[in-house]
Parts: sequence; structure tokens; C-alpha cells
Amino acid sequence: MTQRVAIVGIGQTNHSGRRPYHNDGEVIYDAISAALADAQLSIKDIDNVIIGDMELFEGHSLNDAMLLDYTGAEGRSGFKMNTGGTVGSMNVISGWYNVASEFSDTTLVIGWEKHDEGPTTSAITTIWDPAINRPFEVGAISGLAMISNAYMTRSGCPLEVGAIVRAQASDNAARNPKAHLRERYTVQDVMSARMVLYPLNLLMICPTSLGACALVLAGEKKARKINKKPVWIRDHATAHQVTRGMDFMAEAGKIDTSMTVTGRKIFQRNHITKPMEEIQVFEMYDPCAFCQPAWLEEFGLCEAGQGWRLIEKGVTAREGSFPVSPSGGTLCTNAIGDTATVRVAEAALQLRGDAGEHQVTREVKMALASGYGGMYWTDLLLLSNTLD
Repeated sequence: MTQRVAIVGIGQTNHSGRRPYHNDGEVIYDAISAALADAQLSIKDIDNVIIGDMELFEGHSLNDAMLLDYTGAEGRSGFKMNTGGTVGSMNVISGWYNVASEFSDTTLVIGWEKHDEGPTTSAITTIWDPAINRPFEVGAISGLAMISNAYMTRSGCPLEVGAIVRAQASDNAARNPKAHLRERYTVQDVMSARMVLYPLNLLMICPTSLGACALVLAGEKKARKINKKPVWIRDHATAHQVTRGMDFMAEAGKIDTSMTVTGRKIFQRNHITKPMEEIQVFEMYDPCAFCQPAWLEEFGLCEAGQGWRLIEKGVTAREGSFPVSPSGGTLCTNAIGDTATVRVAEAALQLRGDAGEHQVTREVKMALASGYGGMYWTDLLLLSNTLD
């Protein structure tokens, strides 16, 4: 690739459960307007547009064409991404390729979802075989429950750790005006919530949210002129590792998961040997409470069996030595098409020192952001505030 790429504009809507008096385009336009204003650019300064959501959930086909008047994509090149939970991070990665290759100097990236338009779980359930799996699978939660039970069994992680993760997320989200679920919960509140599918109760799983997130990406020469605090996309990795049914073996050294592969690539290529010291914050795509400890281990951030112990010690809290999802994460905001875009945006805000009340208390020089989606697809991005 011939030029380095930076995030120079960030825009995000307030997220909610319903927004019945706004159409899809109006929701997206709010995020785009904020991103362009942040970059101090107009749509005329944008070379191409990349948009993505989960079409199956709203029942819209070719929505990139449907939304031209709102996105500013008319007369510009672009792509539509539709990859599942990773669509938001694939938007950013696709935008990176467009700019890094010098196909464009500026790219507008848009992730969005309007979940009040259609039932997400009903749509996801249709991916299972109708004769064998579907009677026993309930959308995404079945797979998340399997991941959680497997992790608890192999690591000795107690149920209370899931409650600690959620209580911590609630405190972070309460500080974040863009988050969907902003009510604070204690560990006991979480433990008392209604069980949905063991070990996951109603507070330990992510919501279905409504919202949009937009980023402006620019090549190195333009980025330095556009923004005094550009955030650089130093590296990214993508992996597809179908390990369903083998979760009990997903300890370090036994099998590779998509997290293991992406973490290894990022750390090796960037000569990172002590990631929890060299990286200061991680905006993780964490769709259920037990994903946090399990994936800290699988990404290679800590040893097997230590993820939940770090959470117990407060290491991953906003004020801790390695904050995870200080925005409240996917556990509190999950407009699936923008969820992973939000992870990148929130990591970038931490690097700029612009996260407001949910800014972490340590200095941030490098950050991670991840995306996760159906059939064990993971994206991992490494961001920094310098190119040193």
C-alpha cells in the first residue's frame, strides 16, 4: 500500500431502542453530518462512500441505492458491506484499502441499523438447518451461551464475573451520552436479573439498538491538514475460524480461534510483545458478559485462565491498568450494522482524549478495536495517535 490512513472525522448518533418518527436516511444523516463537522469538511470533499448494515434485519434490499440522497454517495464510487456482526469493522477496513491504495484520498464510512424495523432474532434463527438445528437454536444467544458455558467450565470462572463485567459496563455507559442502555447496575442487580439461557441472564446479553456511526478516513498528506489530532490505522487483521462445537479446546495452544489468529498477526507484525503494557485501551466487540474474559485470553492479551481474574481485580475497569470497552461496549449499545464501527470510533476518541466523561484515566497512545460476527469471523484493528 502506498499511503498511510488516518481517521479525521467521527460522528455518532445517540442510540436507543426505538426512533419511529425518523426514517433510515435521517438516522444516517445525523451521523454523517457530525463526522463531516468534526473533520471540518463538506460532502464535496469526499471521494467515495462505504456503507454497511444487516439487510436481512430490516428487510431492505439494495439499501445503499435507497439511501443515496442521505449518504451523498450519488456520483461517487463506493461499496456496500453486509457481513454480519463484523459489517461495521469491515466498513472501516474496506475504507482503509480505498485510501491506502490511493484509489481515493478521502472516504466516508457509514455503519447503521434501525432495529425497530424488524425482529433480529427471528432473522438470525433462519440461518440454522430447519430440520435439525432450528428447533434448538435461538438466534445468536445459543452460540453465546455455548461460548460462556465452555469458558466457565475450562477456566473455573464463576458466574459472578459475568455480573462484574455487566456492572462495569453499566457504569461506563452511564457516562456515555451516545450509549443505549445507560442505567447503572450493581453486581447484585445483575445476578438477580431474569435468566434467558444459562448462564446468560437478561442483563448479561447485548440489546438490539438503533443508531448510526460515521467516520471520515484520509490519506497521510490530507489527514495532517484536515485534523490536528488524526488517529492512525496502523494495522488490521481478519480471520474466519469455524470452531463451534470445539469451544472446550479453545485454550491457548490447543486450537486457533478467529481471535487467536487476529491477535497473533497484529502483535507479531507490530513487534508487540507485552500487549497489555504497550496498548492502553481495548474497545472489544463483547456481545455477552463472558466474552470479555474469554476473548482477553484468545486475543493473546493474557494467559489462559487469567481473563476472569483480571476482571475480578479491576484491571479492565475504566480506571484500571487495561480498560476494556470504556464506552459501555456492545453490552450496552448494539445497532449491529454500526456496532463494530462504534468500537473503532470510541477507540479513536480515547486516543484523541475526546471521550468526555468516559475517557480512561491513563494516557492512551495505542488502542485496539474488534469486530465479531456470525460463524466466528473476527476483525482486529490497531490504532495509534502517532506514526512513531
